[in-house]
Amino acid sequence: MPAYDPAWLDRMYNNRALVPEHAVHFARWAESSRQARASGPCELDLAYGDGPNETLDVFPAAQPNSPVVVFIHGGYWRSLDKADHSFVAPALTAAGACVMVPNYALCPAVTIPQITLQMVRALAWTWRHAARYGGDPSRITVIGHSAGGHLAAMLLTCAWKAVSRDLPTQLVKDALSISGLYELESIMHTPFVQGDLRLTPEQVLKVSPAWLPAPSRGVLFTVAGADESAEFLRHNTLIQQAWGTAVVPVCEALPGLNHFSVLETLTQPTQRLHQLARQLIG
Repeated sequence: MPAYDPAWLDRMYNNRALVPEHAVHFARWAESSRQARASGPCELDLAYGDGPNETLDVFPAAQPNSPVVVFIHGGYWRSLDKADHSFVAPALTAAGACVMVPNYALCPAVTIPQITLQMVRALAWTWRHAARYGGDPSRITVIGHSAGGHLAAMLLTCAWKAVSRDLPTQLVKDALSISGLYELESIMHTPFVQGDLRLTPEQVLKVSPAWLPAPSRGVLFTVAGADESAEFLRHNTLIQQAWGTAVVPVCEALPGLNHFSVLETLTQPTQRLHQLARQLIG
């Protein structure tokens, strides 16, 4: 990679510019999400904490003791909302899961380390309340897209006993990161997002999964669309190189898919991404 050439970094990381039809994807997500909330059982805007945007939506499982999926949305930690992503739930509940979709506060009102801690609180709430919605708290899988993929990887590294003594050592069983970001130094030098993210070198060290020790428990599947930028494809392989194939046994670039279309295949049973999610959910 060039020595943080600002124009090059903007080209690599500005997915909306790379996918001119991104607005079509967003409109489809919004309408499919509205239909998902209208047609299926769900409980909306449940508080998992007292901070800004600390709410989540629950799509209960049909049967008790079902696996739990927590889906974390993307948007470069500065945009989008859980309401834009309800569309992922129906295919996952049809696969037998209880689905939680949390919100989080957005930069620049908060920092990425603060968002990471919000997701820790969301997962602690999920573990404590999953059974009420048909979920088995010992089988929690985290799925995240883009910035959410970064947060999913971070959650695998969490020392849960340090958060609260009642939590299990391995609260998150496994994770699936879709187009995730695993080192934030390059993001810190990317002009079009840094004005909102305001990353510092200290924060980069704290919340770059590839620079943290590999988790001692759990596995991560990492995927990206093969049509994504060279930088997103680099991140996709970086985390497997950093954590090893025992922790990251799956690292794939899915043909014909861009940063937004890849997420949509999570809902399509014939697609590889959905099948990988089913494999983790068990």
